Amino acid sequence: QVQLVESGGGLAQAGGSLRLFCAASGRTNSMYVMGWVRQAPGKEREFVATISGSGTKTYYSDSVKGRFTISREYAKRTAYLQMNSLKPEDTAVYYCAARYTYYSDRYYDTEREYGYWGQGTQVTVSS
Repeated sequence: QVQLVESGGGLAQAGGSLRLFCAASGRTNSMYVMGWVRQAPGKEREFVATISGSGTKTYYSDSVKGRFTISREYAKRTAYLQMNSLKPEDTAVYYCAARYTYYSDRYYDTEREYGYWGQGTQVTVSS
């Protein structure tokens, strides 16, 4: 199993930036896809971004494309979500997720594909 811990959330002004971190521990020697999902108050979870096991393939939801960047460093067992040009509608709890995979270039763009989740980190964007 893999355990995930998010950090880096906080308060930002509209147009500003934040960087989220997701630290993985446990069985991290096997290849795994990582993703970010967010949930705003009173709304359903929304898939945000994912990165393949190799780190070479990424996918973004239309709502964040061009503003957010997902990346990972295997050596540090950490994934990142760089969030630029933040908007008030980006306010949500952001969850890191992981799923083991045999395919280095495959990613998963729906939350139901993921079996491991972090506890979430709050991001609040003021207007």
